[in-house]
Amino acid sequence: MTKLRKGDVYIERRSEEKDYAVRQEHSKRASVVAPTQAKAIAKAQKLFPGVRPDVERVRHTNKGKPNQWRKA
Repeated sequence: MTKLRKGDVYIERRSEEKDYAVRQEHSKRASVVAPTQAKAIAKAQKLFPGVRPDVERVRHTNKGKPNQWRKA
């Protein structure tokens, strides 16, 4: 397995399925899916130790809005 650089793992909300996908950059399929964002973050950290995944924002906050990214 090649070493991943920071930012190579993303957690995206899948609106039709109403769950969250953990994906590597440029992948066609999710590595794993989870029912909640928190569980997806935990699975990503277990699958890719030492990498902080980028998490898609799903609501408006004082630090951002949907379709922006934050570090887990």
